[in-house]
Amino acid sequence: MLLRAVADLIPHIGDAQLDDLKCSEMKPSRWRQQVGYLPAESHWWSERVGDHFPDPPEAGFSQLGFTPQVMDWQVSRLSTGEKQRLALLRLLANQPHALLLDEPTASLDAVNVRNVEGLIQDYRLQHKAPIVWISHDVEQVRRVADRVFELKAGAVQEVSL
Repeated sequence: MLLRAVADLIPHIGDAQLDDLKCSEMKPSRWRQQVGYLPAESHWWSERVGDHFPDPPEAGFSQLGFTPQVMDWQVSRLSTGEKQRLALLRLLANQPHALLLDEPTASLDAVNVRNVEGLIQDYRLQHKAPIVWISHDVEQVRRVADRVFELKAGAVQEVSL
């Protein structure tokens, strides 16, 4: 729910800010262009994968193990892991300035976990994008996080690992 509130997808109190942009001072659609949210379970509204991408970046597709033919695949034939990786690529294709990631590697095997972590790291460095990454995998948190926060009893506190 925290990520959904920051993404301005649910009613909330308080305000989120990205650089000089305040969530409360712009239309939700503009805020969501700046702050990209990847839910734990992706949603697909068209039958063909390519219909979900405005202009897919080739590099990300190959980095996550896809060939250009994936654009012609039917969403119904995708595995959970394929949907998860493609949902990340779909999000990154919009080039948000910040990322809100809810368990982006939860359904992936070890090889794809590392590939996704690498792609997200590349994006972060290239775009200087802040990332809020929700994970229950302590080893992953150690690999990808600069700072670690824990949500406990309704409060957020910084912790060290």
